[in-house]
Amino acid sequence: MKKEIKKLSEEFVKRSIIQWLSRNKYGRNLKFGGLRDKGVDIRVQHNNYGRYFLIETKGESKIAQGQEVAFVYSLGQIITRMNVKEKTKYKYGLGLPESSAKIAIRRIPYQIAKQLYLNVFSVNNKGVVKLYTPEDLKKYQNEKRR
Repeated sequence: MKKEIKKLSEEFVKRSIIQWLSRNKYGRNLKFGGLRDKGVDIRVQHNNYGRYFLIETKGESKIAQGQEVAFVYSLGQIITRMNVKEKTKYKYGLGLPESSAKIAIRRIPYQIAKQLYLNVFSVNNKGVVKLYTPEDLKKYQNEKRR
C-alpha cells in the first residue's frame, strides 16, 4: 500500500515561521491573518528596533506544477504590498514549503532581493524554518553557475 505524503498547509507554514520569528527577536506588534484575510499573512516588528518584517505565506500544492505556481503567486502578492514611499525600510519575506522555496532561491535574482529586502523562509515537513537572505541567494546562485 502506497503511503501518502501529507502536504504542508499554509497554516502550518505560517505557524512555523511565527515560532521561528519569536525565537529570533521578532515579536512586537505581531499581526497575522487567516486564509481569507486581506493584506500580508504575517506582519511583525523586531523586539529591539523599529524594523518590520512583512511575510506572505503559501502552503504546498497537491500537484508538482503547483510548487512553481505557489512561488510565483506569493512573489506577486508580496511585491504588490511593498510600499516604496515609506521612510521606514521594511524587510519582506516569502514563507514557502521547502519544495517551493527551492524554486524561489533559484529564480529570484539576488540583486533584486537585495534591493527589495526580500528574504525566503523555507519550511520543511517537521516545521523547521531556514531563512535565506539576499546574500544567501547570491552564494547559492554563484555556486550553481560553476
